[in-house]
Amino acid sequence: MDSFPDPDEYMSLIARAAETVKKSFDARPTAAVVLGSGLSGFAASRRPITSIPFAYIPGFPPPSVEGHQGTLEVHGFGGGAAVVLRGRVHLYEGWAPHEVVFPVRVMSALGVPAIILTNAAGGIRAGLDPGSLMLISDHINFTGQNPLEGPNIDSLGQRFPDLAALWDPVLIEQASKFAYAAGVEISRGVYAGVRGPAYESPAEIEMLRRLGADAVGMSTVHEAIAGFHAGMRVIGLSVITNHAASRDGCRMTHAEVLETAGKASQNAGVVIEAILEELGWGR
Repeated sequence: MDSFPDPDEYMSLIARAAETVKKSFDARPTAAVVLGSGLSGFAASRRPITSIPFAYIPGFPPPSVEGHQGTLEVHGFGGGAAVVLRGRVHLYEGWAPHEVVFPVRVMSALGVPAIILTNAAGGIRAGLDPGSLMLISDHINFTGQNPLEGPNIDSLGQRFPDLAALWDPVLIEQASKFAYAAGVEISRGVYAGVRGPAYESPAEIEMLRRLGADAVGMSTVHEAIAGFHAGMRVIGLSVITNHAASRDGCRMTHAEVLETAGKASQNAGVVIEAILEELGWGR
């Protein structure tokens, strides 16, 4: 597919994907969750209403990174249904921005009003240690690309969206309260999205720190922009898996990221479930 797809063909593909998903269940999904690296354990303990490999959904890009299963599942929450995407694709895998955000736009086509984006991230701010959780209060897009580039598709959203309120402040406040009530420690911060796939150099991390970033990762910002552009409420949750740029003298590996994310997935799951069940999306 070209960098900027034909708008009619792109919308037709979104419609076909949405129809494929709708055929698998009766309920209208009231929320969507994207599970990042090592966080699929959140869905593993639940029995889904339906499960569809990405490969069976028209236009869905298949993940190639370990820790991203590539399955769409529908789960029951609070009397309603939520679509859970176990895995995502990234720019560094060779996908274009409009392909990275394709699943989010399918969620919008299904009428999903809100989306929870999760990721594994490196901690920049002091105190963001491995295993801690951070609600995303804002972001810095350092990928050099934007999913809204090219011809604007008016049916998806306006040409120039104002991102000042992208990360829903009401959802952030409620999620913080839910976490506190459950005894889960959580903070808020700015997420820097970079292209990857190499982990950042110490100088790059120092640059991001001076620019106001609290955590860094290789996903999420494009999905958030596309979801907000389409009128969805957006909330983000980062699981801190390491000190960015090996501040503790260790050399990071993806296996260690997955291990730490897996250990923290229980607390992350508490926050995700609280959001899904208590905000009324499933009622």
